[in-house]
Amino acid sequence: MTPMPLTPQRAAAADPAELPLTGVLVVALEQAVAAPYCSSRLADAGARVIKIERHEGDFARGYDSAVHGECSYFVWINRGKESIALDVKREPDLQLLRRMLARADVFIQNLAPGAAARLGLGSAELRTLHPQLITCDISGYGERGRLHKMKAYDLLVQAESGLVAVSGTPGAWGRIGVSLCDINAGLNALVGIQQALLARARSGRGSAVRVSLFDSAAELMAVPYLQARYGGKAPGRVGLKHPTIAPYGGFTCADGRDVVISVQNEREWADFCCTVLQEPALQHDARCANNAARVEHRGWLDAEVAAVFAAHTSATMISRLTDAQTAHGSVNSLDDLIAHPQLRTRSMPIGQHSVEVPAIPWASEWDGESYRAAPAVDEHGTAIRAEFAAPAGAQQKTALE
Repeated sequence: MTPMPLTPQRAAAADPAELPLTGVLVVALEQAVAAPYCSSRLADAGARVIKIERHEGDFARGYDSAVHGECSYFVWINRGKESIALDVKREPDLQLLRRMLARADVFIQNLAPGAAARLGLGSAELRTLHPQLITCDISGYGERGRLHKMKAYDLLVQAESGLVAVSGTPGAWGRIGVSLCDINAGLNALVGIQQALLARARSGRGSAVRVSLFDSAAELMAVPYLQARYGGKAPGRVGLKHPTIAPYGGFTCADGRDVVISVQNEREWADFCCTVLQEPALQHDARCANNAARVEHRGWLDAEVAAVFAAHTSATMISRLTDAQTAHGSVNSLDDLIAHPQLRTRSMPIGQHSVEVPAIPWASEWDGESYRAAPAVDEHGTAIRAEFAAPAGAQQKTALE
């Protein structure tokens, strides 16, 4: 495999003046993962993001210290931001935040349900005061309903939404290995904010964006939900298999390496039988007449496929799969990912060090070769306090009007 070529127009460092969200001011009263993920992607696109932290800092700073003493979570989703530490329950700090919001284009918050409104920072109130402001509220379970006040962290929502019930193998429950609900909620918030900016460019008015972790997880569950509600049967936990397609799953080769294969249609099935399994007669077996038949007889079919893989090395099987144009992938370790020929990374400063982090997945003309650093707690506090010290009524921003 050859690495993805770099976008020809990409510079070593993107020109801030040419980034799509240059001139947009984002104020983020945020913590943990979902909201910081969203605001970090706005910062990557050129927005100025001011992160409001407690004086002890965003608690996500303490999740680990894996990256030269800094938290892996924090450096990943707080790059390129400015940090100011405020106690918004104190009137002077709250008033400073209000002056910042008077000039902001976007306000993101993921406080506990109702906390922002109690501070006078509710979406409706803020947009009455500042009609051009776009507000984004990220919550666990939304703003209504019997459970809307429940605390919500990623694993809790994985469990509550049913994601855990359709993942892994039969037996003990298992967590999905990344913060999927947080990340997806952050992406949904990003989409909503970008749409609101486009709408404001036409109408001149801001709008409210509301995203919850539970809604984001439930939407990911659309297929198993529809299968259970209207098909009468929920998909089971089938491990490294696909619940409704066969053969589609992992098989162990003679050298102990696991390879995942996927056969999606009858043409692929014929090529798989002839070239990979080297058993052309199998494509005509009644138990393999179509995908439904193959799923019905999955136990027998998987045993047939497993026997072939077990008799040959992974190199041999990958060569056959490539010749047959059968979709496949290896079950890689993290070390394999680090060395993967398709992995795109960007450099990022961490103190006196430079580290490589996975690149954002959308390559574009303004995608530079490096990311800006994540801030220390209150690193920009003095400058921000000076900038927003005076009343800002005459300084309302009009970016993207």
